[in-house]
Amino acid sequence: MSPGNVGSPERIRLVFELERADNPRLYDDLIQCKKGSKRVNRLRTLAHEGLLVQIWSARGGAPIEDANGDRVRVDVGGASVTNQVFDEPLME
Repeated sequence: MSPGNVGSPERIRLVFELERADNPRLYDDLIQCKKGSKRVNRLRTLAHEGLLVQIWSARGGAPIEDANGDRVRVDVGGASVTNQVFDEPLME
């Protein structure tokens, strides 16, 4: 790391293809956004929310700080469903 880069995080660039057969619900959600930048932002939002739910479920519903800095208890009853959002599709 050069002295000019100290403290600045590296940028991550992702390029991927997603077919509906891979994950129908995710595909259907993302295809609603007509522009590439809107799709990227939607995927970023979904990934961030999924990460938060995984962190909350790992804590077992322990109190966490919300955006205002207040301590709140999170109900993680639905976390097991959200944690599986990128799993293989269920056979119907």
